[in-house]
Amino acid sequence: MEFDIAFYLLLPVIAFLYASVGHGGASGYLALMALFNAQTAVMKPAALLLNLFIAGVSFLMYFRSGHFRWKLFYPFALTSIPAAFIGGYIQLDADIYKIILAIFLFFSVLKLMGWIGVESSENQNPSMYISLLAGFAIGFTSGLIGIGGGIILSPIILIFHWANMKETAAVSALFIWINSLSGLSGYMFSGSQIPAGAYLLVLIALIGGLLGAYVGSTKLNSIVLQRMLAFVLLIAGIKLLLT
Repeated sequence: MEFDIAFYLLLPVIAFLYASVGHGGASGYLALMALFNAQTAVMKPAALLLNLFIAGVSFLMYFRSGHFRWKLFYPFALTSIPAAFIGGYIQLDADIYKIILAIFLFFSVLKLMGWIGVESSENQNPSMYISLLAGFAIGFTSGLIGIGGGIILSPIILIFHWANMKETAAVSALFIWINSLSGLSGYMFSGSQIPAGAYLLVLIALIGGLLGAYVGSTKLNSIVLQRMLAFVLLIAGIKLLLT
């Protein structure tokens, strides 16, 4: 599992950007691996492993800043944990995997561009039914393609006006962490192994993740950097569909 030097330089940048908004960054890591022609067999476990560390750091920062809401979080988690395990156990055909991943990269672009999931000044009580249903759907998809699901959960919370931006980031960070752990467990339960070299990627990504989580939980986020990341994801999604 070897990449060009440019990959290792870009990895902590992506971790910084995602951690600053409470995300683990799997869609960004997958996009980066796609751009550098990584094998689909190593993309899913590597992204889930990176998510565990980056989302974990991000959650701790947001939690310490007082933004986490347990009552908003747990309904999503109840159904997402078993669903992510099932999704992680399933091994997709490489071509099908690329198509599904590309679709979610395009969805991530919409989120990063601010076209879906806009913060509201007036929040409402969350719906238990919608939370349970969304948790299952997002959890299964997360385990299936190797993301944590925060890029999907965040717009849902904001669209329904259930929390502000930082509360959403805190809930999403822990949601990503548990889904990544459950999905990775399902992946390994199927008899597959974490690829060699993945732990080196974690160490490199943590540099950006630590800084991004601190900046995001205490300071303003950079809109310009998010737009740049959206462009990278768009190019990666197009590349997946064309190769």
